[in-house]
Amino acid sequence: MMDIRIFLFFVIVPWIFCETARTNKVVPRHKGVLKVVDDEDLISESRVVMEAKKPKKKVILNTDYDSPADTDDESPGADDKEEKELPTCLMCVCLTGSVYCEEVSPDMTTVPPLPKETAYLYARFNKITKITNKDFADVATLRRIDLSGNLISEIEDGAFSKLDQLEELTLAENKLVKLPMLPTKLVSLNVNHNLLKTKGVKANIFKKLSKLSYLYLGDNGLEAVPPLPESLRVVHLHNNNITSLTDDTFCKGNNTHYIRYNMQEVRLDGNPITLAQHPNSFICLRALPIGHYK
Repeated sequence: MMDIRIFLFFVIVPWIFCETARTNKVVPRHKGVLKVVDDEDLISESRVVMEAKKPKKKVILNTDYDSPADTDDESPGADDKEEKELPTCLMCVCLTGSVYCEEVSPDMTTVPPLPKETAYLYARFNKITKITNKDFADVATLRRIDLSGNLISEIEDGAFSKLDQLEELTLAENKLVKLPMLPTKLVSLNVNHNLLKTKGVKANIFKKLSKLSYLYLGDNGLEAVPPLPESLRVVHLHNNNITSLTDDTFCKGNNTHYIRYNMQEVRLDGNPITLAQHPNSFICLRALPIGHYK
């Protein structure tokens, strides 16, 4: 009887266990622990695992700067600006805020289009013949312009009218016969070696410049000294055709106590005038003018 029980235990019990395992799936959960789940649970768990491992969508960065997507994002007029600035910066040297166009080859005969926010322009020793109202109309940031050694014979009257920040203007060694209107904040003006005569310089053109400190009018054809602002420290009038002075040229003839403290240097050498004949003309100055006294 005992043998039959043992036989049943070793044959029937394993068979029952196998049937149960076939119907229900046994999956490991933790070390040493089994969990019985049905087929539906297993499919659901597999789906979760697959979704968790689903790769993220690949993002492709567009680095093609010529693509239509990029051109759509550009601001209007960007291409026009680039076309305007690029030729100048190919024939000239463009640094931050400065443009150097000196002795350009082939010959530069007009003021080149300037990049926005240009503060300093050096276009010396070229063959520029004229400055128009449009040349600096869009570059109000200019603080210094040097056009020495060109062939400039004409400057339109409003060429510098929009340059509210311009402090230094150099037009030496050109062919000017007339001066245009000048910016009010100008500190230094150099028009040495031109063809200026008194009739080409408006009567109060300098008087209105309350910040003008340095004025260079040497080597021209001036017959008289133009009215000068109180702010002036240095004035060069050498090698002109000045033949006479008045008591009001530098001083105030009706005020013998007036002293012109700002004025440090006056050059009148190379003019057909004997300064000793006009002592009251510079009695208010702290130093005698440079020139002929005998």
